[in-house]
Amino acid sequence: MLEEFTKKWKVNPVVFFSSIGVILVFIIFGVFFQERAGEVFDFIQASIVDYFGWFYVLSVAFFLVFIVIIYFSPFSKVKLGPDDSEPDYTNLSWFAMLFSAGMGIGLVFFSVAEPMYHYLSPPGAEGETTEAASEAMRLTFFHWGLHAWGIYIIVGMSLAYFAFRKGLPLTIRSAFYPLLGERIYGPIGNIIDILAIFGTMFGVATSLGIGVMQVNAGLEYLTGIGESTEIQILLIALITLAATISVVLGLDRGIKRLSNMNMSIALLLIVFLFIAGPSIFILNSLTETTGRYFQQIVATTFWVDAMGEEEGWLGTWTLFYWGWWIAWSPFVGMFIARVSRGRTIREFIRGVLLVPTAFTFIWLSVFGSTGLNIEIFQGGGISGLEAEQMLFAVLEGFPFAAVTSLLATVLIITFFITSSDSGSLVIDMLASGGNTNPPKQQRIFWAVSEGAVAAVLLYAGGLAALQTAAITTGLPFAAVLVVMCFSLYKALNEEHKKKGVKAREEYREIVANVIEKQKKIGDNQKTD
Repeated sequence: MLEEFTKKWKVNPVVFFSSIGVILVFIIFGVFFQERAGEVFDFIQASIVDYFGWFYVLSVAFFLVFIVIIYFSPFSKVKLGPDDSEPDYTNLSWFAMLFSAGMGIGLVFFSVAEPMYHYLSPPGAEGETTEAASEAMRLTFFHWGLHAWGIYIIVGMSLAYFAFRKGLPLTIRSAFYPLLGERIYGPIGNIIDILAIFGTMFGVATSLGIGVMQVNAGLEYLTGIGESTEIQILLIALITLAATISVVLGLDRGIKRLSNMNMSIALLLIVFLFIAGPSIFILNSLTETTGRYFQQIVATTFWVDAMGEEEGWLGTWTLFYWGWWIAWSPFVGMFIARVSRGRTIREFIRGVLLVPTAFTFIWLSVFGSTGLNIEIFQGGGISGLEAEQMLFAVLEGFPFAAVTSLLATVLIITFFITSSDSGSLVIDMLASGGNTNPPKQQRIFWAVSEGAVAAVLLYAGGLAALQTAAITTGLPFAAVLVVMCFSLYKALNEEHKKKGVKAREEYREIVANVIEKQKKIGDNQKTD
């Protein structure tokens, strides 16, 4: 029976059923023991912040330093695929897909809300001052900048290298082949993939939960339907249904087209708000914040609030983001690996690290700075709203508010669909042992599961539960990523040494041939 199921569904039964078991236990606990679940979530988050905050901070710093070293090393010339391979997608489509998967919903949700919260209560400074406004934008850049994409690069680069260059399955366990050898196909490899599925499921569910809260706020603004957990769960069901349609259409017809549409809408909103909004203020803010970001990046990277002066701030913001990005990294990393075949490591790092970060900074400056400008210089009214309402409050202050709010809502929905579709593809690849084209019914199953987990998280505790899920699931996988770095370095170093040996042998052969040729010429001259 099990053998027939495995053959029909093309799954690794240990990984598949273990992952489902963990997810089902969580759903049952969250639905039937809601109050107790909330208490457990609070306890877990507090414990991780108190005892493992330093580990999160050091890990994320290490990831960024590691990829910078790889970028400037001889390893960067290696292709993520055979030496004669070429990229499968144009730069524009490639960037649109990785950005939609990597940031998407969260960036829309927090683009106004996070700068506003930091403006009201920044760490180490007095709130609601001009200094607080500058610090608010810098901290937002910090959370959404190089560190986030550095985490994604670790996974994406490792998987693309081992899958497309070394011919291993496109799954997390393959990245550990230099350290584990054939043991990646045993219990250790199964545990690695289960952790990756667990992190991906709750990382994606966190984003879906956050996204649907803002979709609800947009519909409230447009139609007046009200905001409630029940409406949000219904929206999750409807949008998950749309995601299954995208699943059926496939990568090129589904995710690619939606990703390109996402970028078009995002660019339209940016251009409109820049022209209609405080353009000079936005440009000044972007310039100044970028400078402050790079000027203070080292100190902020290693800040862990050792003296405990900012109660709860680090866990609510920085550690939440680091946990969220790490939990997302199997999903985003595997997805960008899937669409990055044929690029060199240097091209991959440059494209994934710099281009999305630059676009993110522009997006945050346009929306975040406009929100701060309204709050500080135009009478305010935004700071007292819920986070999911702030974006629409900003748009309401400009012409065509109904149209731009509708576009923003559509943008969030399409980001929701691409995140769900991409996440279900990645989880299915993990559960099927690296099959890059798993059966559609399996991807539909995982898409529905992601929606169910997001609904349970909202039901069990709203945004706080979403934050706890991200921080908790990111912790074990952070350790996995640290080991992954050493494994990738070992493989690249071994390939570099083999190339060096081969090059020396070829050089000796050339020299020997030249000497032999010269000797023959000399012998011929003597004979003559």
